[in-house]
Amino acid sequence: MIRSIDMTDIISGIIYAFAALFIILDPILSVPIFAGMTKGQSAREIHKQAFIAVAVAGILMYIFLVFNTAIFSVLGLTLSTFQIAGGILLFLLGMEMALGIDLCKSKEQVPTAAGVVIGTPLLCGPGAITTVMLLSNDYGILIPFIAISLSLAATWVILYYSAAIQNILGTVITDIMGRVLGMLVAGIAVKIIFSGIIGTLGLSIHI
Repeated sequence: MIRSIDMTDIISGIIYAFAALFIILDPILSVPIFAGMTKGQSAREIHKQAFIAVAVAGILMYIFLVFNTAIFSVLGLTLSTFQIAGGILLFLLGMEMALGIDLCKSKEQVPTAAGVVIGTPLLCGPGAITTVMLLSNDYGILIPFIAISLSLAATWVILYYSAAIQNILGTVITDIMGRVLGMLVAGIAVKIIFSGIIGTLGLSIHI
């Protein structure tokens, strides 16, 4: 029997996927970094770098959305093991954001490549890639594709107006928002880790 399409489920799935991706991408946290790296550049160049950042992140996310199954097969991974490993990475990312520490990020950035540096690893790092692959397993291609597009559009707007946002929010508010988002990321990570453990053990517990 073919299951009818429930628009409510589709909309709620898009909202959840968008929220998860937007939190992981965390463009607000990238605002002061992007503003600093593009300081002194013309408005046109800043807008260009914003586009490059979103394009780089988008290409990587779409690749892992479409080819995640093939990547699993080549590497001999299962979803459950990837959930555990990816969840741990997400948790560490959340701790970095919440505590304001750097566990493995380099402090050295290249000013002339602001768009590329922001695009990856700041926007699309292990956390974003993990989230995309897990969302594709839960929802297929369409819902994550829409959510990725929406989150990238929102990210582009934020980076486009990064200088104005930095002036309005200030460093303190930006830092507070980053820490709150970090706690949310850690919470999502714990759920993913438990799901992976349950899948590995073959249990039927629903989280």
